[in-house]
Amino acid sequence: MKIVIAPDSFKESLSAMEVANEIERGFRSVMPDAEFIKVPVADGGEGTVQSMVDATQGEIIELEVTGPLGNRVKAHYGILGSGVLGSGILDSDNSDISTSNRKRTAIIEMASASGLHHVGAEHRDPEITTSYGTGELICDALNRGIQRILIGLGGSATNDGGAGMAQALGIHLLDSDNKVLSVGGAALSKLHSIDLTDRHPLIEQCEFEVACDVNNPLCGDKGATTVFGPQKGATPEMVVTLDNALSQYADVIAQSGITDRRHIPGAGAAGGMGLGVMAFLNASLKPGIDIVMQTVNLDEKLHGADLVITGEGRLDSQTLHGKTPMGVTRAANEQNIPVIAIAGCVSDDANVLLEHGIKAIFSITPRAMPLEDVLANAKHNLYTCSRNIAALYAINLKD
Repeated sequence: MKIVIAPDSFKESLSAMEVANEIERGFRSVMPDAEFIKVPVADGGEGTVQSMVDATQGEIIELEVTGPLGNRVKAHYGILGSGVLGSGILDSDNSDISTSNRKRTAIIEMASASGLHHVGAEHRDPEITTSYGTGELICDALNRGIQRILIGLGGSATNDGGAGMAQALGIHLLDSDNKVLSVGGAALSKLHSIDLTDRHPLIEQCEFEVACDVNNPLCGDKGATTVFGPQKGATPEMVVTLDNALSQYADVIAQSGITDRRHIPGAGAAGGMGLGVMAFLNASLKPGIDIVMQTVNLDEKLHGADLVITGEGRLDSQTLHGKTPMGVTRAANEQNIPVIAIAGCVSDDANVLLEHGIKAIFSITPRAMPLEDVLANAKHNLYTCSRNIAALYAINLKD
């Protein structure tokens, strides 16, 4: 009996690896002879770095970088473990793999350096916030010889189109007097030219993939500023100013001989960071869960499995749209493996997931209780729920 456990984290409670450990513990108490394969995963959002480092036995790199408001903040990124091969993960004891073909891979969450959590509500101002710190994380990874970088967008405090990131990587953004622009989204209205002469030399030797789950273009009614600017502190007047600034930014990028990608779905992600990574890193934008599953080689780990257990903190109808449980379910269904989903909270509309390949859904919360109690007891409740599911599954096996 082979059981693959591939959950996301339970937000504000348990990491994906902690979730996987408790599910295994519950199942093993009933089925001690089963083979358990734990694959902590994520959808490219919060917790992705930790999940992928755990899945590959990698390491966390902690740095002090430039925060959104220019102050120094603590940030981190992950370097995946020695099992990385190209865009997949292999067991580290696989002696048939030539180490010369391996690519050292790092994973960065933009929010770690440039996230909204670094800026108090009273200080939110997307006219001046910068993605410079994210560029510093990328620079550090390049300097360590990293050959492939995965970047998760989302949760940013910025609306600078990735301009700060570019500046941190040696790209000069100049005004009409050939002077370097200040950081921040509003300054882009003065952008006149871009000098790539001092761009970090290792960028061209590195492969960049970006986890992006929004389809917004750079500008306009569905663009970065109009849709996401207000939550970052933009007033209606700021929205107009910043949208025009991003349009100017895109114009100058195109005039610099860089392919104009402003209308590509996802260009407006994370305050226009989608455009920035495409323009200056030649990055590809992909659904976050697809990047993660490919990188941890989930398809290979599913081979021969009898059951898959997935889950996340909350299951609802939105789980259908790019979330971990549905990504795992798609992969398992392709190999005709049944999937059970476990969550801290299951909403009334979660039954729609049963129409898309999940066989059964379980909530770990045994009764109504305050949220703080749910979070505090998550580990125990997850173990108990998993043990009960295993007991039920074992009865079915006997039949």
